[in-house]
Amino acid sequence: MNREPLAVRAADAARAVALSSRPRLRDAHWIEGGWGAQLLLVNGSRLYQVPQPLAEGFRAVFESADPEGLARLLRDHDLQAEPYIDDVPLAAPPAHALSLAVAQKCNLGCTYCYAGQGEFGGKAKSMEERVARQSVDWLLGQAAPGGKVNLAFMGGEPLANREVLQSTTRYAAERAAERGVDCRFSVTTNGTLLTEADADFFEAHGFAVTVSLDGAPEQHDRLRAFKGGKGSFEQIALRLQPLLLQQRRMQVSCRVTVTPFNLDLPRILERFIAMGFHSVGFSPLLRAANGRAEMGQDELAEMLEAMIACGMAFEQAVIEGRRYPFMNMVNALKELQRGSHRPYPCGAGAGYFGVSAEGQLSACHRFVGDEAGAMGDLASGVARERQVRWLSERHVHRQSPCSDCWARYLCGGGCHHEVIARGRGACDYIRGWLHYTLGAHRRLSQAVPQWYAGPHG
Repeated sequence: MNREPLAVRAADAARAVALSSRPRLRDAHWIEGGWGAQLLLVNGSRLYQVPQPLAEGFRAVFESADPEGLARLLRDHDLQAEPYIDDVPLAAPPAHALSLAVAQKCNLGCTYCYAGQGEFGGKAKSMEERVARQSVDWLLGQAAPGGKVNLAFMGGEPLANREVLQSTTRYAAERAAERGVDCRFSVTTNGTLLTEADADFFEAHGFAVTVSLDGAPEQHDRLRAFKGGKGSFEQIALRLQPLLLQQRRMQVSCRVTVTPFNLDLPRILERFIAMGFHSVGFSPLLRAANGRAEMGQDELAEMLEAMIACGMAFEQAVIEGRRYPFMNMVNALKELQRGSHRPYPCGAGAGYFGVSAEGQLSACHRFVGDEAGAMGDLASGVARERQVRWLSERHVHRQSPCSDCWARYLCGGGCHHEVIARGRGACDYIRGWLHYTLGAHRRLSQAVPQWYAGPHG
């Protein structure tokens, strides 16, 4: 076991990762450490362990950034393959997930809220039950018997419209059962309005509950205060207890939005794991409605170091046989294990849509009220011309500099909402994190291969 302080090891690793993750060849990436060498072939996200006798030749190709030399080696070792992903945009699939903005209003005044403190740039409003049921019928109408759909409740603060959230859940569960469809539920909440009755309801319906907390009380309260200025952490922590104690069918996760003011991620992670969350994940603030607290290059470099420290703690826990619910790491390892490769970062505008309180469809929950992601309405359905154009223009092959990046099919080009509003300022961070997790995947495959066969969620 390496007894060197975790912070020191993470800092050293972050410096090495920053150098090694830079784009050299668009069609492959090289990862090497004391545990051996790996070759990631971008086409198909194929990951190979490279025996030492062959490593020198591949290493030289990457050091000289020689695409012809790489092509020659791939031919010599029979590693070529037909393209897994071409330039053809995704054909519009049936909808399989909806996010309902049941309350376009919020009791918090978060400094960075993409939804303009919950109201999406307009007047506060609540979704009527009629619109919510219409959404359910529209979603289930596209599901085949035996299929799965996801129904998410968001806002604003969705519990500000608790009655419609609950009645819609019951309605969807009944209609899905009649059709032989597996309907799964989720809710993203600020946690300030939670009650014991909510805990019972979410447990009964197997909800995935995501709570937004941004660190220790002093950090969280700076970023996520009530509109009157009072901090919200203490109230959230108290109201969370019934949910955290009752997790069986329900799973309660914590999502931390990372800003320049809460970069001590290892300490935050340990604190929230100790509170009993099923999982804890971090996401950098790349776009804020007011432009404040966004992460710049220096802050993203600091975040990468902190994320690597969290990853190292995860690796150590897994080797010791302990569960360590660091969501970013678990998700990355799952993706690498199954060889994920995709031309889009998510299902936004394809099989996933946001629904506004008035029944307007958008590419995802973040585009509610934003013309850039408008996709029709429940009455008329998806505006197919808009959707076709969206899927064509957002394809990773149409994005720059994505089309020449080794990480393009693992990243998919980045969150559409953030990229359209701000561009791609986080590419070095994303590549660095992927490079680190590729190495971790190899280390854990060697040390605890059984981990990949077990449940991690």
